[in-house]
This record gives sequence, structure tokens and C-alpha cells, in this order.
Amino acid sequence: MNEVNSNSVKAYLLDLQDRICQSLAQEDGGEGFLEESWQRQEGGGGRSRVMEGGNIFEKAGINFSHVYGPGLPASATAHRPELAGRSFQAMGVSLVIHPYNPYVPTSHANIRFFMAEKAGAEPVWWFGGGFDLTPYYGFDEDVVHWHQTAQQACQPFGDDVYARYKKWCDEYFYLKHRDEPRGVGGLFFDDLNEWGFEKSFAFMQSIGDHYIPAYLPIVTRRKNHTYGEREREFQLYRRGRYVEFNLVYDRGTLFGLQTGGRTESILMSLPPLVSWRYHWQPAPGSAEAELYEKYLISREWL
Repeated sequence: MNEVNSNSVKAYLLDLQDRICQSLAQEDGGEGFLEESWQRQEGGGGRSRVMEGGNIFEKAGINFSHVYGPGLPASATAHRPELAGRSFQAMGVSLVIHPYNPYVPTSHANIRFFMAEKAGAEPVWWFGGGFDLTPYYGFDEDVVHWHQTAQQACQPFGDDVYARYKKWCDEYFYLKHRDEPRGVGGLFFDDLNEWGFEKSFAFMQSIGDHYIPAYLPIVTRRKNHTYGEREREFQLYRRGRYVEFNLVYDRGTLFGLQTGGRTESILMSLPPLVSWRYHWQPAPGSAEAELYEKYLISREWL
């Protein structure tokens, strides 16, 4: 059976949100997540969970949303004219984790499903998502572990899948106006439907299921690393790049805002504290310079 089943996708996404929140809350050991359910006037809603001021995580947001409506904005159909005049539904889990300790990387993950329908026509649908890592101070063993886990998520679906989606991630999470990557990459895929519904859905689940095994061991390894004001200032400076990407390039952010999504949930990915400094440059030979020279480059980690 290869029939499109959006109810199964929704059930998986809600369960994934539960599992990720449980794992992160247990690791943090604080008060956990504040949950807020919301409704979208035009159709649908979501369940946002945010942790602020935890023991390890300065801010962690894990959002589930399922929005639908009779039509898409012009910006969404400009490159996909076949979607014009169709009703749509979009659902997904999106998360961003901003730790206190500058030696613990920021991480992001997102998996989503989109379907557009019209009477008398086959539905247009696809899956998308991935996960990526943004360290402030690099450790080879952390980045290798991250990419090994990404490769394990892809392996059952073909020997070339990891390399293809790793390359797409490197190209997507790139700040063109800065001429630099956002971090050390991971996986990114979109418009996935050529495998049929069942295999495409299974792949999306594999990406979702591998996020915690990819990230949590890094958190555990680095959370007690000693740091001072210098490292904290550099973290806040580099967080500025994160904000720039999300507000200028991120597809999910733009789609959510253009379709009348809930602004608080869409922008939950932004860090609570961030700084910009005019034409700042790291000192030669410093740990901060090493991030640019060794990690913020196109590189094969496996």
C-alpha cells in the first residue's frame, strides 16, 4: 500500500515532539518545557514547547504545527505553478536548541510534510527536513559523531543518500552575504516524493529518530566545560549569524510568516541574547580563529 496517509504522519510528529522534549528535559534537569497550544484563524494550529533559563539550555524550542487552508500565497506558488488553486496542508516538527555553554553547539532539526489537493486531480505532496549543527568552538570528535549519525540515518535508503543530502545541507545553510557557512552542516532534503509515500515517510522518520542520538552525546560531553566572558561574548557574536540566516533565508520561517502562522512559534528559534560587533575579526592563532579556519569550511567529515 502506497496511499498518502497524512494522519499517520501527524501521529508520528506528535510522538516525536514528546520524545525529544522528554530527552532534553531529562538532560537539563530543570523545570522542563512550557507548553502552549494555539489555533490558526485560517485553519489548523499547533503545540509549542519552550524551555528558557534551564540548567543547560538557555533556550530550547520544539514546535509542532499543522496548518491548512484553501489556497497558498503567491510567493509559495511562484516556482510551483501547479499548486495554484489547490487547498493545502503543511505539518512538521521544528526545533532549535541554544545552550548556555559556548562549548556546546547550537543545533537545529526540522521534518515536515506538505500536501496540496484539488478535486479531480492527484494530490501533490512531499517530505522535507534535516538537521544541522552550529558549534562556537570546534571539536573533531563531536562533528564526526554528528555526521556518522546522519550517515546511519540515511544508510538504509541508499549508499549515495547521505552524500547527496550532506551536500545540500552545506549549500542551503550558507550565508551568501557573509560568504560563510552557518555551521558544520548535517542533512537537508526537500521535495522528496520520488520514492513513493511509504519509503519517503520512513526516511523522514529515520531523520527524526536520529536527532537525539546525534546531539545528546555532544551535550553530555561538553556541558561542564569551563568557559569565561571571552567565550560567552564570542558565542553571542556568532549567534548573530543564526539570526541573520533565519530571518533572511530560512524557508520555514518565510513560509510560516507568509501563510499567517503564529509569529511567536515561528520566531521561537531566535536566541534570547545575541550581539553584533562592527567588523570584528578573531585574533590570529586563537580558538575563535580556528572555528573559521577549520570548521566553517566545506569539508568531508567521514
